[in-house]
Amino acid sequence: MASRIADSLFAFTGPQQCLPRAPKLASARLSPGVYAVRPIDLLLKGTRRTFLVPAKKRIGCIKAVSVPVAPPSADSAEDREQLADSYGFKQIGQDLPDNVTLKDIMDTLPKEVFEIDDVKAWKSVLISVTSYALGLFMIAKAPWYLLPLAWAWTGTAVTGFFVIGHDCAHKSFSKNKLVEDIVGTLAFLPLVYPYEPWRFKHDRHHAKTNMLVHDTAWQPVPPEEFDSSPVLRKAIIFGYGPIRPWLSIAHWVNWHFNLRKFRPSEVNRVKISLACVFAFMAVGWPLIISKVGILGWMSTFTMVHHTAPHIPFKPADEWNAAQAQLNGTVHCDYPSWIEILCHYINVHIPHHISPRIPSYNLRAAHQSIQENWGKYTNLATWNWRLMKTIMTVCHVYDKEENYIPFDRLAPEESQPITFLKKAMPDYAA
Repeated sequence: MASRIADSLFAFTGPQQCLPRAPKLASARLSPGVYAVRPIDLLLKGTRRTFLVPAKKRIGCIKAVSVPVAPPSADSAEDREQLADSYGFKQIGQDLPDNVTLKDIMDTLPKEVFEIDDVKAWKSVLISVTSYALGLFMIAKAPWYLLPLAWAWTGTAVTGFFVIGHDCAHKSFSKNKLVEDIVGTLAFLPLVYPYEPWRFKHDRHHAKTNMLVHDTAWQPVPPEEFDSSPVLRKAIIFGYGPIRPWLSIAHWVNWHFNLRKFRPSEVNRVKISLACVFAFMAVGWPLIISKVGILGWMSTFTMVHHTAPHIPFKPADEWNAAQAQLNGTVHCDYPSWIEILCHYINVHIPHHISPRIPSYNLRAAHQSIQENWGKYTNLATWNWRLMKTIMTVCHVYDKEENYIPFDRLAPEESQPITFLKKAMPDYAA
């Protein structure tokens, strides 16, 4: 039992765990005298935002108190606007037509956004090295009451190293593959990330974005896993609830240090990366005290990029690459200093249209996408309502509703979710 709990905490996204998904149902029709309640207001109970709205603004329907809420509908601009406000988004995009391909979208991007500029690439390295060194200096010299600010700066700065390695892995840092391998490996060391294992698994994330079973990033909790045992269920609720921003520590261990997860042709390169990481840990472990903060930011980025109640995970036979990359990716604005230190990885939609776009060209590519495909994109500015929605709603996979929150399935065991609903602010930008 203990090993089963550990395996589940370390590998919620295992290949045997997900069920196929059917298309979402349309919203229920309302009859006279029946009022509509937005699903998010039911899910985020405990806030002061629960209220009745006129029937014409319906998203889901209840009659009395026992009728289940229908899945959210985004069929009209008005529906999408209401859902966006409920979830903490600025815009929820229209569904991309089935006949649009990823190549169609790529062909509309300016050619210059794919160009590698060595000066800009090494300028990114300089920004990260300088800001990280400044962070370490602040940690060493700051009085105790300023240490949280120093940790926040340093954790954000070192996340920039991750983005540099990320560009190297996508062959968008340099035209020289050897340079990319060396820079990528070194850039990942302060985060104790093995470069090659991460590269192999991250390539799959791009190839299978929001595909059930196959995507290596955040997946919905499989219902059969959630129902397997009371002990495991409590562990999952806690893991996907209060400590969710730090759950990628389990993902980091399970996906990048386990040789059995790699093909025979990959193992030798994986071993070299692991040897570099262990060597760094042996001599540089004292510098890793900000690890939790670093992973917290990285987890926040990755959660926001592809997780929302209206963004589905689909089985392979229903999956559409263009829809997954354009409709299934979120652009989220952060404070400027975070975007600069993290090299604009939050400008994530163009990165999923083509990973070959260097990070310093993501803004220009995003502007082009907004001009040509803007009505299909999901846009947000980081805010507490957005995070509250992800952490209290996006839980167990459901073929009709995309996600079912823990407290609808196991209310008596979902005290951590009840706590988050009461404790987390409901402020939206």
